Amino acid sequence: MSAAYGKCFDPTGARYGVPTYPWKFAPDGYATRRQLRAQGLRPGGQPVAAQLMRASRRAVGGVRVAHLYRVDRAKPVRPMTSRKWGALALAMLARRTCPECGVIYSYCLPTSLGMCVLCAYPDQRAA
Repeated sequence: MSAAYGKCFDPTGARYGVPTYPWKFAPDGYATRRQLRAQGLRPGGQPVAAQLMRASRRAVGGVRVAHLYRVDRAKPVRPMTSRKWGALALAMLARRTCPECGVIYSYCLPTSLGMCVLCAYPDQRAA
């Protein structure tokens, strides 16, 4: 067993407080939020049941962690109401509307500019 594997393997939860498994070695019956969502489920207020760990150069502590939830305790996803659909449509409309010229585009405007490209670089419009 490698040192990295041993550091991430704690099925009793003595070291980290919750059962910890190496990346891709989670036992059956556990899933991440994304995996639950793909199954049409949500955690439903249950606490974190276990976690996955792996070494990472990008992470702040040198370790990436993914929380796992029990699939048998998960609840179905709440359906979207008409009000939620309306709020989502308005939010997407705001992301496509230029605040300078008011033109509505068929794509989301870049957040780095905060406006459409034509308003951000007016001197290049004539060329």
